[in-house]
Amino acid sequence: MLRHVMVAGLALLLGGRLAAAAPASDPNRWVLMADIHIRANPATQAHGYNIAENLRMAVRAILSMEPRPAGLVVAGDCAYGRGEKADYRTLGELLEPLRKENVPFYLVPGNHDRRDLLREFLGETAATSPVPNKMAAMVRTPLANWFLLDSLEKTPDTPGVLDEAQCEWLARTLDANADKPALLVMHHHPGDPARPGCLKDTAKLFEIIRPRRQVKAWIFGHTHVWGVTQDAASGIHLINLPASGYVFKPENPCGWVEAVLKENGIRLEVHSVRPEHAKHGQVAELTWRAN
Repeated sequence: MLRHVMVAGLALLLGGRLAAAAPASDPNRWVLMADIHIRANPATQAHGYNIAENLRMAVRAILSMEPRPAGLVVAGDCAYGRGEKADYRTLGELLEPLRKENVPFYLVPGNHDRRDLLREFLGETAATSPVPNKMAAMVRTPLANWFLLDSLEKTPDTPGVLDEAQCEWLARTLDANADKPALLVMHHHPGDPARPGCLKDTAKLFEIIRPRRQVKAWIFGHTHVWGVTQDAASGIHLINLPASGYVFKPENPCGWVEAVLKENGIRLEVHSVRPEHAKHGQVAELTWRAN
């Protein structure tokens, strides 16, 4: 059985017993994933990929890193389809090696997730989150603060929304923690709400984060595309994580990103589940906008 421990407002799954001599971890090294889309049946194939095996590969890679990363962040769509309870059961089995080795992981809701079932899986109650009806948290690290945001509006509809209460919490918490770079992680991407699939309150979020110079990046998934751009109006980096479960177009890598935080930026390296992919090993060295 998993033992659930609450950390920084978001459930964090840890092993029931700390190892006597746990391998060293780097607090500035992280693994970022999105759209893992785990289904109850671990043999499920999607677009030519065994989605459970992709996550197994990522877990093995995490445990083989020296030093190990400080944690894993999944930017939404943890489950497949409409998010069934059995999907999260299989997800727990796949993440069990991380729990046993005391490698923390953080799961952010996506439009294919069920918030109630994700909370149950994580051992989180509605009172745990600082935002009613949402799963939000801030995770502090030596060089940056991760803001984990809940953009799930309705399962399995594609558009996302933060809502007024979460935006207000974000603004307050950013103001109270302006001493470090702030990195926002959510499932949905910025865009015109008239177009399907994006974050519907994109304009409201930009009103909050553009003038707050400590905000350096908006990290998201949802599109099943890997790419890094910048908001022209502010210089905030827009980081679109590759899908880890499957991709729709072969030019997009399927895999995860190794992220190393630096004093004034971040190094991102793509790890494809198919090492022969042209973008496997691609590196993006980003420098934060000035304060």
